[in-house]
Amino acid sequence: MSVHVQSEAQTVSAASLSEFVARLFSAAGLSSVAATAVAHSLVEADLEGLSSHGVMLLDMYIDRLRKGSVSHNETASVISERQGAVVLDAGHALGQLTGMQAMALAVDKARQFSAGIVSVRHGFHFGKAGQYSIQAAEAGCIGIAMCNTRPLMPAPGGAERVVGNNPIAIALPTAGAIPVVLDMATSEAAMGKIRMAEKAKETIPPTWAVTAQGEPTTNPSEAIAGMLLPSGGPKGFGLSFLIDLMCGLLSQGASGSQVQPLYGDFSVPYDCSHLFIAIDVAHFCDIDWFRKQTAAAAERIRNGRRAPGVEQLLTPGEPEWRRREHSGDSVRLEPAVVTMLMRLASELGLKSTPFQTPVKEQRHA
Repeated sequence: MSVHVQSEAQTVSAASLSEFVARLFSAAGLSSVAATAVAHSLVEADLEGLSSHGVMLLDMYIDRLRKGSVSHNETASVISERQGAVVLDAGHALGQLTGMQAMALAVDKARQFSAGIVSVRHGFHFGKAGQYSIQAAEAGCIGIAMCNTRPLMPAPGGAERVVGNNPIAIALPTAGAIPVVLDMATSEAAMGKIRMAEKAKETIPPTWAVTAQGEPTTNPSEAIAGMLLPSGGPKGFGLSFLIDLMCGLLSQGASGSQVQPLYGDFSVPYDCSHLFIAIDVAHFCDIDWFRKQTAAAAERIRNGRRAPGVEQLLTPGEPEWRRREHSGDSVRLEPAVVTMLMRLASELGLKSTPFQTPVKEQRHA
């Protein structure tokens, strides 16, 4: 079978793209409920302009499902449960599924004990960390989500990878329409952005990464083979190191070099560790008052004095929210991503796609 190589970007509706991605996951063996949940997570990332966590990940996810390093299980199992502390074993299931399960459990525990802490071992890539902290915030809790990755960054002054660009997200309940959420990797740029630049044959800023020899580079391929740079130098490195230990040690799961390459051997489990924390605001103060105070603080930031030439001040999470609001519920996909999605459709036997160029099947004698 062959597919037409896409030469131009395409814009499709989020609904049709989400339905298409869900069909691909279903064809790869997921239930319709699980397929829809993961598809929604990926498309939402694209709508927010976070394409590195969007549908560009689909071929890696599905190849791993095919080769067995990602399980077709859809829930994590409980290893231990002590008041507000829970340890889950994800069994290498898709991280969006076990992540939503873990944060929901953390919120339930927070209702009882003021805080719920759920650690997860044997996990897989869970997409945007912010979706889980927002999940808690919408339930009236302060939400914190984090995970570790394989080592990608050197220690300050080091010349080898020793810690991942481990992401962390924190969200607060707010009365405003705009979520108040910090969602960040601890590297200057996420590896997914560098992979997007590589697929698009674009250069990257020289502050994002260094080569394997420790020299600055604007070549995404050299960056992928080299090392990411921590955000804020020693501060970003220190934060990432502690995230790695909290995720790995509290779950008794993998940390450091025990976490495998996400784009390495697709038959070998990624095996990362996650940590989800929910703090029930109602155990501390009136939740409506807290929400109003959070919204008022955000407004003070937006209405603050601006430096010359600055048109707008934004709060954490606001740029993504604004891109989502201005998207028109449509997603722009780069040519390489469209080609990849059409290839998967052909391989998995889907007869229709949301793209202008249909899948072309070619029979060989």
